[in-house]
Amino acid sequence: MHIFENFKLLKMDMEKNSWIIEAFSFSYKQSDYIILARLYQKAEERPKYALLKTEIIKADNTNKCLVLPVNSKGFMTTDVRMLREFFNIDYSKNLGDILHQFYNYFSGFIPTQVNPNKSEMFKRLMISSLSKSDSEDPDKIYCFSVRRNPNKGIRTPFNDNKSRLSRPKLYSKFEGEPTISFCFSKNNRDEKSDEEILLNFSKRV
Repeated sequence: MHIFENFKLLKMDMEKNSWIIEAFSFSYKQSDYIILARLYQKAEERPKYALLKTEIIKADNTNKCLVLPVNSKGFMTTDVRMLREFFNIDYSKNLGDILHQFYNYFSGFIPTQVNPNKSEMFKRLMISSLSKSDSEDPDKIYCFSVRRNPNKGIRTPFNDNKSRLSRPKLYSKFEGEPTISFCFSKNNRDEKSDEEILLNFSKRV
């Protein structure tokens, strides 16, 4: 079994449950990190043999982020120094052994299934990542409407997961209707309740 085998199992569970993003925590040397694991999309450039794309974020400074492809053997990078400095891994002449120990330790944090119970911080970072991937302003987090896409267009997986995370009850009403997308604003005064959104949508149908 490969050292990051759990990433393979996680990818399978994400695909099974239509999630394109998952988040989990990692602690090392008294530092905390948030790991966003992302499925590669069809139009996205994907390194050969990559399973997932990871965004590794420092919990005490979410502006510090390392983006790396990953497979079941480890992080896919030739820049070992960058990896070592980001995680503050001790330098050693036997660096290969040290990295193997680090990978082995990291592997204990990798989930094999999506965890639906997310903290608000996790949700915020996941939604921000999804918004950027959907060419949206990451500050657009306040849902104010749903709309039927023109020409029976399908909502993007980013919009789908963003809505699923931020408005699960509203999402459940339209989960089986992929031609309906959710609209977000960065102004909290624009936000509408589920009841208001559903009422407004029924008037337009």
